Amino acid sequence: MRRPVTGRDGLRLVLVLVVLVASGLLVSSWLATPPDAATVAASGTDRPLADRDSVVGDRSGPTVITTDPPGGGDGRAAILAFTADGRPLYHDDSYGNYFDVDPDPPGSMTVLYVAGSRYDPCPDRLAARTDRTFEGGCAEVVVERTNLTTGVTERLHTAVTAWDIWHDVDRVGEHRLLVADIAQDRAFVLNTRTGEREWTWAAEQDIDRDAGGQAGDWTHINDVERLPDGRVMASLRNNDRVVFIDPGEGVDRNWTLGAEDAYDVLYEQHNPDYIPAARGGPAVLVADSENNRVVEYQRTRGRWRESWSWRDDQLRWPRDADRLPGGHTLVTDSQGNRVLELDDRDRVVWQVTVSTPYEAERLGTGDESATGRSEAALRNGTGTAGGDDPPRRSKTGLAWFVAFLRGPVVNGLLYAAPGWMTVADLAVAGIGLGALGTLAALELHWSRFGPAWLRRRW
Repeated sequence: MRRPVTGRDGLRLVLVLVVLVASGLLVSSWLATPPDAATVAASGTDRPLADRDSVVGDRSGPTVITTDPPGGGDGRAAILAFTADGRPLYHDDSYGNYFDVDPDPPGSMTVLYVAGSRYDPCPDRLAARTDRTFEGGCAEVVVERTNLTTGVTERLHTAVTAWDIWHDVDRVGEHRLLVADIAQDRAFVLNTRTGEREWTWAAEQDIDRDAGGQAGDWTHINDVERLPDGRVMASLRNNDRVVFIDPGEGVDRNWTLGAEDAYDVLYEQHNPDYIPAARGGPAVLVADSENNRVVEYQRTRGRWRESWSWRDDQLRWPRDADRLPGGHTLVTDSQGNRVLELDDRDRVVWQVTVSTPYEAERLGTGDESATGRSEAALRNGTGTAGGDDPPRRSKTGLAWFVAFLRGPVVNGLLYAAPGWMTVADLAVAGIGLGALGTLAALELHWSRFGPAWLRRRW
């Protein structure tokens, strides 16, 4: 006789079906993932990475991308470049992580970049190069120049840090580099000829350690930029703010953009670009990473006011945005696994798929946003912007919880997940794992030694 279907059997069937459907959807998503730009570039194929029919506007210069995969040191990180029609031009994956990249000099096919690899424990060969003691791991940092046409690479500097790789290095002289030293919460000017620091700003000079940040990774300073007036703009990611440093006086507090836990202004941002008054500023274009948007702030009547922002359903943890000539914006979408270009009407007119990109540069348009204009200048030519000051949210209550979930939680899961996974894939995986866990818990609840059908078979 056929055994009658019980409530337990029906529930088992439903949970098994949920697991199977979720697995099928994940496999389908994985199979449908377009080829990764770094993979195509590494293979040396001549396959275009972008749909040439979708290209709008002048894209005559190559695009250079750096990647920062989770973990690092596994050979997946790369610096790559491809032509205007998406064909591979250059690829190198010598290091575990690649961060800032700039044309050097502007208008050339040579780029300056900072990269490195992390080690745990610290190898003797690295520990011997410094008088510091490393209880745990360390990182080797390199600053190099590479000609993308010839492939010739020049090493400018190397350093050993306690735990992390510098995220930004900008040239400020023939033998001088402005460094965002993430490992020691400082910015300094390095003389590459002598190896000496010629100017140093330490965050603890002007920022209260008790006023924000994280233990062990206090400011996470990830970007520096020397402004035309001689000040230095720095991004303190873990303090949710962009500061303006007078080399002789310290931080100009009246110019600070953002504040600790003011999540509606900035939330753990990356790579702000300064647009001066001559091009419609003062304005700052910034990747507002944990808010999953790119945003521009205009300084009007002594205050910063939001003048433009953009996001779409796919944008996740952007870490770079450059304003190009003509009003286009180049966006690096780290967890969306793409680099894309917006036109002056905020339409996506071009994009390529690349796993966990960190920064992108369009050669021939200057360094970062050096030839771009502010949104206010593009809109009305006056260089001004209206609107109220953005609200500031407290770290307590529902606002903090929602911001934390939609930002660090989801973006952190995507950072750890395989590169092809999207937010929808995370949801599907969560449902499938939840059904599987529920099934296992029910089986244990129903019997100490396993399900009844298994005991009967034995």
